[in-house]
Amino acid sequence: MRYPTRSEIVRRRHLIIACLALGTLVIAVLSYSLQVRPSPATPGTTGIAPSAPRATTTKAPVSPVADLAPLRPTSEPDAFARLVAAAIFEWNTATLVGRSDHVQRLVAVSDPSGESSPGLISDIDNYLPTEEAWAELAQFETAQWFDIESVVTPTLWDEAEAQAGNELLSGTTAFTIEGTRHRSGIWENQRVASAHEVAFTVFIVCGPSYPQCHLLRLSRLDEPLD
Repeated sequence: MRYPTRSEIVRRRHLIIACLALGTLVIAVLSYSLQVRPSPATPGTTGIAPSAPRATTTKAPVSPVADLAPLRPTSEPDAFARLVAAAIFEWNTATLVGRSDHVQRLVAVSDPSGESSPGLISDIDNYLPTEEAWAELAQFETAQWFDIESVVTPTLWDEAEAQAGNELLSGTTAFTIEGTRHRSGIWENQRVASAHEVAFTVFIVCGPSYPQCHLLRLSRLDEPLD
């Protein structure tokens, strides 16, 4: 098993940052009913649109739980990317699981060297509501989940690998994921729901460098690597 040296870690970190830059990492303005960082000033900013609620979705709300299961270890890149996507988008403020629990579950499968962890935590922050928004969303029993539509290797990834030469650890790759993010909650004693299409890229490393896949970084939401 080959573990990265310090010089390899530094070179890999620089390359990952360069790959993220290819995606023009700017947070897209989300729709009113699906804001990631809603303002706590009024109930209307909780991510559930009260003025025009849609029909109740078919997926039932998750029952309250106290523990968040860790991501299942896997050496399959595609399977790992899908697990990460679900972990990012699936949460329920009506449970005893908090925002920090979701962050820690993703950090637990991050780069073993720890070099990418600070950047990864910052990436995750762009996907989850703030602590203040989370508390407000909990008042409306807001839940979120994700339907994956496609998982593909970005076209630019081959170019990035060619430019990197031997600087990338074997098994480092990227997947751009597209799908629909759903949200539901209780508004004026009625369950309302909304949906929003999203796209993003996950950067991961698997074998032969590591026996299991690990998460390196995430692109900004709706700014995937092409």
